[in-house]
Amino acid sequence: MKEVLLIKNGEIALKGLNRATFEDVLIKNIKNALRGLGIIEVKKAQSTIYVSPTSDDYDMNEAVKRIKKVFGIAAFSRAAVCKKDMETVLKTTVEYLKDILPFKKTFKVEAKRADKKFPLKSPEICRETGAKILENFHNLKVDVHNPEVTVTVEIRDFNAYVHIDQINGAGGMPVGTGGKAAILISGGIDSPVAAYMLAKRGVNLTAVHFASPPYTSERAEKKVKDLLSQVAAYAGPINFCYIPFTKIQESIARECPEDLTTLIMRRYMMKISQVIAKNNNCDALITGESIGQVASQTMKAIACTDCAVDMPVFRPLIGMDKEEIVKISRKIGTFELSTLPYEDCCTVFTPKHPKTKPNIKDVEKAEVFENCDEMVKEAIENARYEKIFYKEL
Repeated sequence: MKEVLLIKNGEIALKGLNRATFEDVLIKNIKNALRGLGIIEVKKAQSTIYVSPTSDDYDMNEAVKRIKKVFGIAAFSRAAVCKKDMETVLKTTVEYLKDILPFKKTFKVEAKRADKKFPLKSPEICRETGAKILENFHNLKVDVHNPEVTVTVEIRDFNAYVHIDQINGAGGMPVGTGGKAAILISGGIDSPVAAYMLAKRGVNLTAVHFASPPYTSERAEKKVKDLLSQVAAYAGPINFCYIPFTKIQESIARECPEDLTTLIMRRYMMKISQVIAKNNNCDALITGESIGQVASQTMKAIACTDCAVDMPVFRPLIGMDKEEIVKISRKIGTFELSTLPYEDCCTVFTPKHPKTKPNIKDVEKAEVFENCDEMVKEAIENARYEKIFYKEL
């Protein structure tokens, strides 16, 4: 029996004359997500994207797992496809659901009759399908208000489809429709969640990671790459940029006022990230900051950080508390990785009493030290790049 995926997009439906462009990007992302599973046909018609395997041994379970993580999809169904006559529909319904319905107690049938030339109307389709189900599965009773399972029959232009309850998609917008941005990525809980949330709005990601060996280790770098790999399940391949930051960080610790070192470090990170972002055609920076979470994330400290660059800085977590952020990190599979005990450069040389209400003039004066511009240039020139893909850990 042939199975297909019936995919419903969400916000794309509101895009008017631009809708086709968004749908084309979504189809491209679907094909990329399913790459390696076998040959498929993907087409769109009647507000639905159809994904049809061309072989009987296609791994539909793995396809469902991957499709759940493609942004731009509101919901989808795994459906049996059959000829558009009622006898075949009834036979297909019994055969397709024979491993599911024996374990349910209540059901109802819904019909969607997109082809108005079909001889039976929706109530008649429901009535005949329900009768056939009751005839073959004696454990079931009809419950139209709160059924344990809903069986749906769709009559479309060329075929009929039978499926049960829809599966929720990842929502959001297709990655690649929202521009490009660079995420400052650490090994903590917050920045991977910020990356996920901007990818959900269709943003293509470049990740910039600052490392300070020997204070940070190769295991810390691997941890960050593993985090990005989990985000890539949703965001698609991510450009990764490794920045050697030791000389700058040591100079800040040695030359700058202790209570401003964290803020000055953040400003240098922003300056370098802006260069990397522009070199990669990005239009904005992304950080995982949340107001008041730590001393460097007060409103005045964030304002001082932003003054270091002239491009937009997006902070999707700005109004969230830690519990909300942790909930998302668990959902996307980054929490356990984020809590591994490997140091990142944000926790190196942390001052005992950081300034929470800095003055921008004082900060700009304090951040200038010998050879600072040359160190920034050297860090950018020694940047290391690679592409991060999703891999199951």
